[in-house]
Amino acid sequence: MGGQEADLSRLEELYVRHAPNGIRLAYLLTGDRATAEDLVQEAFARFVGRLHFVRDIDAFDAYLRRTIVNLAKNTFRRRALERAFLRRETGLRPPGDSSPDVPTYEAMRTALLGLPARQRAAIVLRYYEDLSESAIADILRCPPATVRSLVRRGLQTLRLNPEVIR
Repeated sequence: MGGQEADLSRLEELYVRHAPNGIRLAYLLTGDRATAEDLVQEAFARFVGRLHFVRDIDAFDAYLRRTIVNLAKNTFRRRALERAFLRRETGLRPPGDSSPDVPTYEAMRTALLGLPARQRAAIVLRYYEDLSESAIADILRCPPATVRSLVRRGLQTLRLNPEVIR
């Protein structure tokens, strides 16, 4: 029983230390607080079974980021499939954007959510998480040159949005 208690104590310590940053990252990727909390909870749930195999606890932060990015990507993929199915079944077009005039913060959030998932992830990891290109490349599993390209194309798209430039 002592081993399980030690694992639970380590897990609790990891959760307290890393969950707020994980929720922030997930929120910036998804734009929804409840979904962000669910993604972080799922990331920790996946980690529980592997806790006693961890050699380097300092690598947990990178593991958590990668898991959150992958879970967010899967969430968007699943939602796209669900929307496509509903459109096919009901014959309805997707609703138009009806966002009201909002402050700059909300405009940036909306603009970020309008980017493709990989561009959004690269920009969030670079500018909100302040990670290096090589760290982002590891998380997104692509070369650093691809990270630079994703960030550049994402920023070009954001600059075209008059609400973000104000």
